[in-house]
Order: sequence, then C-alpha cells, then structure tokens
Amino acid sequence: MSNLVKLNNGNASIVENEWTVVSLPASQVAERKQAGKVVLFKLTGEKTVSDEQIANTVIPATGKVIVPLSVFIARKTELQSRINTNEIGVWISTHEPLEQLIEQQADLNILPIIAVHVERFADGRIFSLGTLLRTRYGFKNELRAFGDVLRDQLFFLKRSGFDSYLIRADRNAAEALQSLKDFSSPYQGAADEARPAFSRYNRLS
Repeated sequence: MSNLVKLNNGNASIVENEWTVVSLPASQVAERKQAGKVVLFKLTGEKTVSDEQIANTVIPATGKVIVPLSVFIARKTELQSRINTNEIGVWISTHEPLEQLIEQQADLNILPIIAVHVERFADGRIFSLGTLLRTRYGFKNELRAFGDVLRDQLFFLKRSGFDSYLIRADRNAAEALQSLKDFSSPYQGAADEARPAFSRYNRLS
C-alpha cells in the first residue's frame, strides 16, 4: 500500500507515488588527525557533499525523479531537457539554505515538485522552509515532506504549506491521513490560510 498522503483541492487521500527520489552515493567524511586520534572535521556540523558524490549520483534515464539540490545545481545543463518536460524535481535537506536553490532557479514554479527531507522528526526547520517557499518565494506546485515524517506533524506541515507527505514505511498512512482533521479551524493565519480566525468569521452573524 502507498505511504503517500496528498492534498488535492483541500481533500486529502492516499495516492500512488509517481516520483522517484534520487539519493547521493555514500562518501567518506573528511577526516583530520589530532593528538593521535581521528576526528570528524565538519565546518558546519552538517553533512557535506563532495564533487565525487555529485558526479557519481545515478539519475534514472526516464520517469519522474527528484534529485538532491547539490546535483541539480551542478548538473542542471545535463538535466535541462527533462526540466522542460516536468520530469525533474528537487529535494533539499533542512540545513540547506533556500538561497542556493533561488540563485540557480529564480522561477521555482518551473519545478513541478520540491521536496524537503527531514532526518529527525524533532527538526523543526522543515516548517520554516515550507512557509518560506510558499510565502516569500511564491512556490505554487507540489511541496512534499519526506524522511522522518510522523502522523502528529501532518497538520502543522499542512499549515506550513506542504500538500504531500511521504509517511515513514513503518507507520500507517491511513492513520496519518486522519491527522489532517485534528483541528477544524485554526486560530492563527499561516501559509495555507493567511487570515486569522477573527477575520474569517463574523461574530455578529
């Protein structure tokens, strides 16, 4: 059974996943020896991507694929014909700045899908990224959350502008689907509905 929950005109359902996510190949993290010990050396504290990984990333020759941001940037010319036919989407990790994508693709709506990967469910940066994509950058196409995505997050991901959710394989997508109805009418405005409750309802009527 599919684990993809998707919104369509406000209605949520479980649908088949048409998109293949392309992953980066494994690579050795840069190492530096200090005091006789090998320690991991990372400037940002996040995973880095090497040129070798980008070059060795295998992209299926046909079908709809979502490629990592680093691969999209480095191999955009190679992918351009498929970008033009809506076969290429982009996924970003929560630690990657959106500006990197904007610099390469000013009109985000040429992409049929942008996906955000969350490595750990406790990482709240995914909500900020969704809001920025919908509000500041005006992205109107499919916005997908995948990775460590749990039932209790779906309602708030929806509020942040996400309209498709790839549920973890060990979780029940049908239960996750119901979570989108956890709250009937949120008070605050958000990416999915900018108006707060007091401006949506006439108390005198």
